[in-house]
Amino acid sequence: AMPSKPKSTESSMQHNKNHKKVRELLRLYEGGAVFTAFDTETTGLSAHNDRLLEIGAVQFSKDGILATYSQLINPCRTIPYEATRINNITHDMVQDCPTEQVILPDFYTFIGKSILVAHNANFDLKFINTALSRDGHRILENQVEDTVKISRAIFPELEKHNLQFLAQHFSINPGNAHRATD
Repeated sequence: AMPSKPKSTESSMQHNKNHKKVRELLRLYEGGAVFTAFDTETTGLSAHNDRLLEIGAVQFSKDGILATYSQLINPCRTIPYEATRINNITHDMVQDCPTEQVILPDFYTFIGKSILVAHNANFDLKFINTALSRDGHRILENQVEDTVKISRAIFPELEKHNLQFLAQHFSINPGNAHRATD
């Protein structure tokens, strides 16, 4: 067995890899690439057992905001109290909304080939891809970047990297932090 690298070397290598990724994203941005920042709200934490309640997205490039997408989704099931307590989405708000079967093809078209950006991207991606698969659609193949990882790479000294903390740290009004488009 090969000896493991010392922790300092591993973290240094990861640090360099993260900085290289950030420089690459900056190069893409400056080159005019289109990005889509997106978020979801859900009935719970399990992509297989829970459902999407909302998808919000903002498409942008170096020229500014290109388009926005905001859609509440009828989960066709009861919304647990814990979910409503977090995202303030109630049954009355979604009962007349389209289902994920209707919404996801539209969202797929909206994002096109843009680079997807999300905070804790794996969570949102897992919900969207599980729903796409469940409905017989291809999963997303876009490049995906996680802003938690980017934040940790650029600002390792910060004690937290959640959106609310980052917004406060950088004096950004977060809007309603538990609604997808905000």
